[in-house]
Amino acid sequence: MNKNTHKLVILVGSVREGRFGPVVASWVAEQARLHGGFDVEVVDLADIDIPLTLPALSPKAAGDDYPRPAGMAALTSALDGADAFVVVTPEYNHSYPASLKAAIDWHFTQWTAKPVAFVSYGGAAGGRHAVLHLENVLTELHAVTVRDGLAFPNYFTAWQDGRPLDPEAPARAKTLLEQLAWWARALRTARETEPYPA
Repeated sequence: MNKNTHKLVILVGSVREGRFGPVVASWVAEQARLHGGFDVEVVDLADIDIPLTLPALSPKAAGDDYPRPAGMAALTSALDGADAFVVVTPEYNHSYPASLKAAIDWHFTQWTAKPVAFVSYGGAAGGRHAVLHLENVLTELHAVTVRDGLAFPNYFTAWQDGRPLDPEAPARAKTLLEQLAWWARALRTARETEPYPA
């Protein structure tokens, strides 16, 4: 990876049958590649075994000895190596999917002192309730949430052929990615300079 680029992991948070998340994630990945500041990896939680039952000891307390299932190794490796994240989430009953919460809870240090941006989709609210909840959760894990996200209300009529119909969407994606790149650079430099005091 180029020193001037940052490893970006785009998480597809929904595992529901017929989900729209992969379409959104594909477009976000395209925007991130066009930006040029990221080495992009899309991680789809539907491809990963994520049990809801957690070990007794927290991942923060257990550290590298935390007993994750073998099927989660690719997810853990991607999160470990990331400099930044984009979480793509729908809104289910005014919050985010259980699959996403489980993936977050199986990890701790992988999120610490790294920036997270959000791209949401849904009905009238465009997934904004889900994002508000995610901001609280990821702040608890010492991640830094990026203010300017993307929300797509009524996605079922607002997208065509894998692209949003809103002509302003690419510009808003660029703003999100510029902020994410700034935080990725700043926080990577800080992590390399001294350990984060979690």
